[in-house]
Amino acid sequence: MGTRTLPFRKRLCPVSRQHQVIMTWCLKMARRELMQAAGNLLLYSGKYTCLLRLAEHKLHNPLQRRFFCIHVQLIEKQPKENCNLVNRLENMGVDVCMARKRQPGVLKKMITHEKGLTDFLQDKGANKNLVASVISRYPRSITRTHEHLEKKWEIWHGILKSDSEVLKVLERSPESFFRSSNIANLEKNVEFLSSVGLTSKQLARLMVKAPRTFANRMELNQQMVDYLNDLHVGLGGENTTEFVKQIITKNMFLLSQSITRVKANIEFLQTALKLSNRELLLLLQGYGADLLDLCHDYVKLNFRNIKFQLLALGCTDEQVIHFVFRYPPLLYLSPNTFSDKIDCILKSGIHIQQILDKPRVLDVGINTLTTRISRLQDIGYNFQKDGIGLLEFSKTRFEAKFKKLL
Repeated sequence: MGTRTLPFRKRLCPVSRQHQVIMTWCLKMARRELMQAAGNLLLYSGKYTCLLRLAEHKLHNPLQRRFFCIHVQLIEKQPKENCNLVNRLENMGVDVCMARKRQPGVLKKMITHEKGLTDFLQDKGANKNLVASVISRYPRSITRTHEHLEKKWEIWHGILKSDSEVLKVLERSPESFFRSSNIANLEKNVEFLSSVGLTSKQLARLMVKAPRTFANRMELNQQMVDYLNDLHVGLGGENTTEFVKQIITKNMFLLSQSITRVKANIEFLQTALKLSNRELLLLLQGYGADLLDLCHDYVKLNFRNIKFQLLALGCTDEQVIHFVFRYPPLLYLSPNTFSDKIDCILKSGIHIQQILDKPRVLDVGINTLTTRISRLQDIGYNFQKDGIGLLEFSKTRFEAKFKKLL
């Protein structure tokens, strides 16, 4: 008889019967411990499902002397929408699709206060359409309790002086009213910003345009004000309170930004425009304040584009700096927008120097510019002789002036 050949695995690793029995027992005990651990984990996790994966080839191979591990993946069950809530909102006239896009988590809540919100707002003079619009645009409003609404309304009423004015703000921007859930922090912010010198009208504008200001911790707003105070003193200013008030009223979004961003933009403006401390102070108290909340990289990109375009048209560095200094909002214009407007004006025969003298003409939309230039050219208007000031007029002023030219 031929010699019996063992399978490949056994030929490489001959083991005794006793050894096999011991290893089998060890594997059974290991599996038992694993199942017990998995059961404990399932009980502990509650709403999670545990998926256990084991490398079986490592367990069945008695020669493996490596530690094995369990791969556990926790999958959180996503709660479904509250169908009863969705039906109630639809019956109220709420645009559920809009609400779902804006704050989908609200539609999954089991406890909400949409009826209380409706009764409260209607008691203040709101109609059903306004209530439905508010919930559609800011669904989180239905999570506010009656007590919360009463306290917040009292604060707003103290600033705006009447329920109808609060409703007007609520209609324009429901987020501005419902965003902050911390009443104590809201009170601190109102008190602090009033101490800075902001009037009720200015506080109201701030609430509408930059509601995050009032959701910030009061300490963060105070840090920005302190920074502006130090900046003003460092630049040689004499009326710090008025300076801070001017900056905030000119740029309502400033308090919603980080000091790092504001500081970077100020330093760039001073360096790029080669400004003295006094010139920088004048810039910030004017149009320059509008730029401080912009992305720093965006400001730099637009400035470099303006410089590149104007230098290519024969302007000097000094002309570029003077151009931007006279009207800093030019830095809002993206490279493509700036290029398109410059090309549109120059094609009509207007000289680049005329644009440098009237930078606000670039505030006008390109379609409006094209139409106005064409209409003026049709009646024989001479841009070289009579200037380009008409192009930057408001619609009403332009039409009135155009009639006089006919």
